[in-house]
Amino acid sequence: MKELNQTIAAIAPSATLAITSKAAELKAQGVKICAFAAGEPDFDTPECIKQACAEALAANKTRYVAAAGLPELRKALCGKLERENGLIYEPSQVLVANGGKHALSQVFQALVKPGDEVIIPAPYWLSYPEMVRVAGGTPVFVETHVEDGFLMTPAQLEAAITPRTVAVVICSPSNPTGMMYTPEQLRAVGEVAIRHDLWIVSDEIYEKMVYGDVPQVSMASFGPDFYEHTVTVNGFSKTYAMTGWRLGYAAAPKPLAKALASLQSHMASAPNTFAQWGALAALEKGAPAVAEMVAAFARRRDRIYELISAIPGVKCPKPQGAFYVFPNIASFGMDSLTFARRLLEEKHVAVVPGVAFGNDRCVRLSYACSMENIEEGVRRMAEFCATL
Repeated sequence: MKELNQTIAAIAPSATLAITSKAAELKAQGVKICAFAAGEPDFDTPECIKQACAEALAANKTRYVAAAGLPELRKALCGKLERENGLIYEPSQVLVANGGKHALSQVFQALVKPGDEVIIPAPYWLSYPEMVRVAGGTPVFVETHVEDGFLMTPAQLEAAITPRTVAVVICSPSNPTGMMYTPEQLRAVGEVAIRHDLWIVSDEIYEKMVYGDVPQVSMASFGPDFYEHTVTVNGFSKTYAMTGWRLGYAAAPKPLAKALASLQSHMASAPNTFAQWGALAALEKGAPAVAEMVAAFARRRDRIYELISAIPGVKCPKPQGAFYVFPNIASFGMDSLTFARRLLEEKHVAVVPGVAFGNDRCVRLSYACSMENIEEGVRRMAEFCATL
């Protein structure tokens, strides 16, 4: 058998596969698992969105659309970006992709040449490094710490830049930490990137899930230099509970946007047509449902943080957005995979080991689950920690 493409063959398997498999096995045996692993809202897609999709199907809106996405949706996204983010784009600068992950993957393929480096603050969403590697680049990690709110400083970014650096990734609010850069911190990091003529890949998928005093701000909104150096990536999955719909988007300066549309025309032809009509309804009618979901997440955030912070030996900054907490469990003297495996086996609580996100001293818990699950699951976690 001929050798596979070594870049693809070297893609790291999921560090959480064993945990996920064991949780499924226990659940099949009738064991009640308190699960905190899901990275998706536990709410149903709002009815107005589903109805618009159903109407599109009934009207036979099932054929190819433009490779960059449904013209009506791209126009509506331009309106959203101007109204909510202070960003002026033409429809030709907006790409609708098959999920935020697909948009990001194509962005890296367009920006990265073999041997290029992309700076990624750690902890990070686990797909960033693999996307960079598939594009032929090298991920360069900047380690952040719980004491600093898991935020990369301008000095850290400056120190990581080399002649091969072409881009830096910023995710605020963050997966997996839930932490956010203030507008001043975000601008300061962006200024370093601009001074070195780097692309800024701004992942804003959790922009609506903000609960504290720190406002969500788009990197590209700080001025013309920021605009010309930034590609903004977002999607419908988290905000509108549309994870299975697979729709995301990117907004970029014209040359990059043109390249992304050309790439997608060959990689995917176009995103799902009738799903895009649902996405259009999400932008036009989905705000009340989003407000309800965000209010529920805020209550859960407050409660899970209160409970986890009360566990002796656990350090955890209060998340400002998204729907994750990322507590540091290093005081218990074990790596994150061992901690997660034992917690599942002994207390039937499923969390994601931090090693999957580039930090082996922490675990991630998603509070995209019921308050009952939060209360019971963290109680079990506290009991487990008390035995260590």
